[in-house]
Amino acid sequence: MIGWPVADPVIPTVAHPVLAQAAKAASDAFRAARERHDHAQLAEKTAVGADGTASMRLDLLVESAIAEVAEAHRINLLSEEIGFVDRGSAVTLVADPVDGTANAAAGVPLSAFAGALVRDGTPVEALTCWLDTGRCWHAVAGAPAPYRTSGRGELDGAAVSLLRPHPRNREAWWRVTSRAARVRILSTSCLEAMLVAEGSTDAFADAGSDTHRIVDLAAAMVAVPAAGGAVLDVRGRALEIDPDLTRRWSGVVAATPRLAEEIAGAVLG
Repeated sequence: MIGWPVADPVIPTVAHPVLAQAAKAASDAFRAARERHDHAQLAEKTAVGADGTASMRLDLLVESAIAEVAEAHRINLLSEEIGFVDRGSAVTLVADPVDGTANAAAGVPLSAFAGALVRDGTPVEALTCWLDTGRCWHAVAGAPAPYRTSGRGELDGAAVSLLRPHPRNREAWWRVTSRAARVRILSTSCLEAMLVAEGSTDAFADAGSDTHRIVDLAAAMVAVPAAGGAVLDVRGRALEIDPDLTRRWSGVVAATPRLAEEIAGAVLG
């Protein structure tokens, strides 16, 4: 069993009730799952998610709690495991219930809930919660966030987080890491994006492996620009709120648009 306590989320009072309730539900379900299940049970793959990959028990338990919030508000839900639940609403909650599930199931305290409210296809508000600590980041599209990126514009000497290298992108991965001053692999895209937003690191990227789904990037698409940064796809593909979770991107989250473009250029060679 994982003995460390799960802190209550510190949710800003200005957060939309749907996001606030979803984050609280995710945190409560995350805490209950860790109290009732051991490492192996949390990590057990018990279903196949909407993106075609296996779902861990922890994913499903937390997602179920978030789904109840969306149902109570009669809005659509787009979530990692269940996929798209269409209630005919103009508003959709796009959620990654537990980003970094493998970390969480193993007891590594690096996982997050990330949610974005999308109105008529456009993300308008986001809330990300670091599940182990309760630390939260909130943002509204078009309004400045209460945190800022580092402002860095150059890859040379930057602190960069990356997804792990794959056989298909090792050269691209090396082109980025060979220029950075510091490289981290934390295995939690949504949390790493918020560390960029608040200036703790300069950038986070998938070096061309096309691993990201839109649920991995939706909250960052609101929060990072609000903090002065940029979110884009390495290959220039539009980041679209698409209910088809088999679609993939190679996201770049950076302190500035200039840095984002420079990382994309390094990946593409």
